[in-house]
Amino acid sequence: MHKVILITGATAGFGRAIAVKFAENGYDCIITGRRKELLEELEDELRQTFNADVLPLHFDVRKLDEVEKAIGSLSGKWRDIDILVNNAGLAAGLHPVHEGVIDDWERMIDTNIKGLLYMTRLVAPLMAARNQGHIINIGSIAGKEIYPNGNVYCGTKSAVDAITKGTRIDLVSHNIKVTQIAPGAANTEFSLVRFKGDRERAGHVYDGFIPLFANDVAEVTYYVTILPDHVNINDLVIMPTAQANATTIVRRGKK
Repeated sequence: MHKVILITGATAGFGRAIAVKFAENGYDCIITGRRKELLEELEDELRQTFNADVLPLHFDVRKLDEVEKAIGSLSGKWRDIDILVNNAGLAAGLHPVHEGVIDDWERMIDTNIKGLLYMTRLVAPLMAARNQGHIINIGSIAGKEIYPNGNVYCGTKSAVDAITKGTRIDLVSHNIKVTQIAPGAANTEFSLVRFKGDRERAGHVYDGFIPLFANDVAEVTYYVTILPDHVNINDLVIMPTAQANATTIVRRGKK
């Protein structure tokens, strides 16, 4: 019997790479996202390339009613979710707190914290009823170390760090593994979203060094799920070799 994975924010970046990695390894995939066209493109790719069984769910994790409707619509094997990857998240803006854009704050809080909580609240009971499951929260080095102008984004990812720990405590008696994966600098849509589509500014973030790529995070996400039943990776920080911490990156030029 194939296992079922549900991945939020699957239309790009880490989420898309994770979906590809698990489909390649025989998982049935529930993929979710706000961009319907990209969701359908990914569905087609997973079906055609890996002959995967795929269920696309088009909704916004920030909206509780949409999350409730989507999870409530699951039937049959799709309710037996083995792995939930809370990947949907974003950074918006890079301002000192006294110049912060309130709309940016709301987007980050609603997506990175509330969206993760909504999904966990609705999927975890399905796992608890089966006394098995694995919840993987995609955090960030920003949840471990605070950097200049990161204020609210760092705050949301610090919340992910704390929520992951609390979730693990609450669900351990139900035989549910809970893992946080916290990447450092990664060349995905992250900076493009943060800088509101300014490709030039976003591109310079990765000048002079080799950052992480989405596939790197997909690989470690898959790794934490294939360990023996008695083993859980609580917290995994993954960084480019050139990055020592949130603010120290050696830029020598790409080889």
